Amino acid sequence: MAPHSIRILGDPVLRGRTDEVTEIDGRLARLCDEMFTTMYEAPGLGLAAPQVGVRKRFFVYDVGEGPEVLINPVITESEGEWEFEEGCLSVPGLSWDIVRPKTVHVTGYDLDGNDVSVEADELLARLFQHELDHLDGVLLVDRLDDEQRREAMRTLRELNLADKPTPTNSGLQLP
Repeated sequence: MAPHSIRILGDPVLRGRTDEVTEIDGRLARLCDEMFTTMYEAPGLGLAAPQVGVRKRFFVYDVGEGPEVLINPVITESEGEWEFEEGCLSVPGLSWDIVRPKTVHVTGYDLDGNDVSVEADELLARLFQHELDHLDGVLLVDRLDDEQRREAMRTLRELNLADKPTPTNSGLQLP
């Protein structure tokens, strides 16, 4: 069983900009391990801290090359354009064609506190952008045009997901 519930659209923890991680320690490493378990069981390719109720700037991911963590990530460059069908664990069961930059350069830190610098394209670039959106309080539905958003909200209401706050345990915080 997944150690954390994934927060769903309507949960206020998904809507705020997260705080920088100031301490990389055993607590953070354990939380990342739990997030990997939760992500794999979902199943997903990435999971940002707010999706498990933590308002900190980090996410876990695995695009088939093994589990990775990116702490305090920043996109320093982007270029091109790539349209691809994108879904989100916090908006379960729905996906849309979303246009994002095709390539990005991302910097941040790993769990050992080492500098990370990644040139990513296509799927990995999209994953980085998607997870960074979560760290800024932006959800996939915010990337839709007006007509798509109206249709999405209608579908979400039918699924009983739209504008319905979910229980939170706001005490789950890291230093």
